[in-house]
Formats: sequence, C-alpha cells, structure tokens
Amino acid sequence: GSPEWDMWRLDVRRFGPNYNSLDYTVARTFETYTQYYDIHFPGEERMSRRNVRTSPTYFRLRDLGCHFGEKMGWERPNWFKPYEELATHGHEPKGWARHNWSRAIGYEHLQTRENAGLFDETSFNKFEVRGPGALKFLNNACANQIDVPVGHLVYTQALNKRGGIECDFTVTRLAEDRFFIVTGTAFGQHDMSWLSLQMPDDGSVTMEDVGSNYACIGMWGPKARKILEKVTTDDVSNAGFPYMTSKRINVGDVPVLASRVTYVGELGWEFYCPMEYGLRLWDTLWEAGKPEGMVAGGYKAIDTLRLEKGYRYWSGEISPDYTPYEAGLGFAVKLDKGDFIGKEALVKQKAEGITRKLCTITLADDRTIVLGKEPIHLDGRTVGWVAAGGFGYSVNKSIAYAYLPMEYAKPGTKLEIECFGEQVGAEVVQNVLWDPKNERIKA
Repeated sequence: GSPEWDMWRLDVRRFGPNYNSLDYTVARTFETYTQYYDIHFPGEERMSRRNVRTSPTYFRLRDLGCHFGEKMGWERPNWFKPYEELATHGHEPKGWARHNWSRAIGYEHLQTRENAGLFDETSFNKFEVRGPGALKFLNNACANQIDVPVGHLVYTQALNKRGGIECDFTVTRLAEDRFFIVTGTAFGQHDMSWLSLQMPDDGSVTMEDVGSNYACIGMWGPKARKILEKVTTDDVSNAGFPYMTSKRINVGDVPVLASRVTYVGELGWEFYCPMEYGLRLWDTLWEAGKPEGMVAGGYKAIDTLRLEKGYRYWSGEISPDYTPYEAGLGFAVKLDKGDFIGKEALVKQKAEGITRKLCTITLADDRTIVLGKEPIHLDGRTVGWVAAGGFGYSVNKSIAYAYLPMEYAKPGTKLEIECFGEQVGAEVVQNVLWDPKNERIKA
C-alpha cells in the first residue's frame, strides 16, 4: 500500500548512505539531542561529521571564500563571502529570515542574470536505467513522454495512483535503451526506491546509481554561450545545440555530457564529466568566464533564481498531495501516450476541473520573507498556507507560493499573510515573474 498523505518528513529515505556509518549516526544523534532545547533558526547547518563527501572542486571553492552547507553528507556551496563587499542591491530581510543569510546571495543572483554564474552541482543524484524494457518502464512510471529522440531531455514527474507527484526529475535519452536521470541531492534514495518498486521483474530493466561517478558543473547567464565558445570547438549555437538537448562535447581537455537545461531561468548548460576531471572542468570554465564577469554561485542563489522563474521544488511547492494540473505542470503530462501510473486520476481531474491551484503571490513588504506554512487570510478567513517563499532579486519582490481555491486564484486578488503575528498585505500575480515567454533560456 501507500500512505494517503505526504509523509516525507517521516520518511526513512530522507537519510543518505552516510547514515550507514554508526560513527556518523551517533555523532549526529548526539548533536541533535544536545541542541534539543536550543532556538533553531531557518537554514541552520549541522556541524558534526562535516566534510564526509566533497566535490573535486571543494578546495578551489574554499579558496574562493565559499560558505559551505551540508546535505546528504555533501559539502555544498551556499554562497561566497567575498561578494558581500561587492553587493549593492540594498535588500536585507527582517526577522528570522535574516539568520543564515548573506548579501552575497543577491550579488550572485544578479550577476548570473546580467553576465553568468558557475555552480558546482556534483551533489545532484544521478542514475542510469538500461535494458530492452527501459523505455516501456519509464513511460509507465512517468507522466511525460519519454520516447524522444536520442540526445533529448525530458522534464517529468512520476505520480502515484491518485495523480500526486512522487518524483520530479529530468530524463536524458542516451541511447535507444539507455536513460540518464538527474534528481535533487536529497531525493536520490527516495526516487530510486520509488522507481525500483515499479520495475518489472523479468530482467528487462536495470537501474544503477551513478551519482558518485560524475561531477556536475552548471553554467548559466546571457554570456554562457560566449564563455563556452572560448573552450570548445563543438557547435554550441542555438541551431546546433537547441534547448532541452544533450550531446557529448569537449570543454578544453575535458570530455563532458553537456545538457542544455536550466534551473535558474537563464541560457546555459549542465556539464557532466567523470569525477576525476571535475576540477579541470571547473578551472577551464572559470578562467574563460572571469573576463566576462562570471561569478561563482551557491545553492542559496539558485533558490532565489528559480523562485522568480516559477520552477518547482519537490517537498516544497510540489508533493504527493498535489497533481501536476494543480501545480501548473500540466505541460509535462501526456495523456495521449498510453497508460501510466496516475493517468486515470488525471483524466478524471481534467474532465471535472481542478478546485485549487498553485499561485504566485508577492508581499507588500519586501523585507518580510515567508519561510513556509504561514496562514493566508482573505476577509478574515483562512484560505490557504504558504508552500514556499523567498526574495526575487531581479523582480525586487518578496515571493510566496501557495495552493488557493480557484475562486481566490485570479491575479489581482488581495490577501493577507500572517507572519509572526503580523498581517502582511499580499497579492496574487501572474504565475511566472521572470521571463514568462522563456525567451532568455531559448536564446
């Protein structure tokens, strides 16, 4: 069976392979126990058993002044402290959101929008699905059409029988019977487990975790193509390398699988290479990009960039409790491709119409940053709660995402969000605040 509600906060698959170590688990448990009565601030990091899993770029990022965070045992860049002195954006959140925050986040965000940003995403989970039954298996497990030409990418959700979103990832078709899946750092255990439960038992499909085999560097921004052209002889023009395609190229001395995809809403690529090439890949792109104003970026900037672009985050705005139609992801559902898990529920919902939808909301006070679960009021009635939020430095707005009943989901609807006892004015706005026509990412 399966739970009727989203149980992620209690799911054992939240814990990565690092917890297989007794020493690691004891150290983390002791830290948690001794801090039980402490005041816990948003975004705080655990300090025990750090530097367990590191990218090939770790020491290079440290030398650049990186402030690291940790997820699933991985040391990951949150932001780069030297940029604090260069930031001129003037925004500073108030209240609890001010903790574990840096002015560097806004600088990295804006420089990525204006020039380019280089991001180490090696911690992302990656696995390969192979075999004569691989396509049939993935098309049954995923809502989008996976039967695409070799070298194309698909953004898709995997659903439960209720149509709720169990997984959210990209699939690249490497060969007729070979597929490459990339999902978030925290979701590898969960997604691989869920997919494994759907696999046929006739031996026609194999799935392998290849996350530790490959480094991943993302480069995005309006100057990304100009930078890449300095270090490759391959055709990376818009015609030669379209959006949502993938091909093998060389970046300097490094053989990479380059995927033209983005999670920040700008032109660019993710580059996957064997782990031993990771540092050389970073250095090659970094040296080519510095004259163009490229910055090193962290995950906090990625989050602000994706928020104003309207990109979803599983366990935040999307979860097993919500369907793609409710989450504004209907474009990633292909009802005409044949049967798949959750199709029956989606067909029924599409025919009847949705009763709630994920809305983009901006707050009147741009220094008030919602953290999630804040109640939303209209005329004194609670009509929803915040799913996720943050600040959009390019649109200069405090942003919230929330599921609202359809009668309150129209742009222009005035609301109030309760933040620590204060009622803050808010308004439903258009779904995508930044580049709604996708002109930048397809440039």
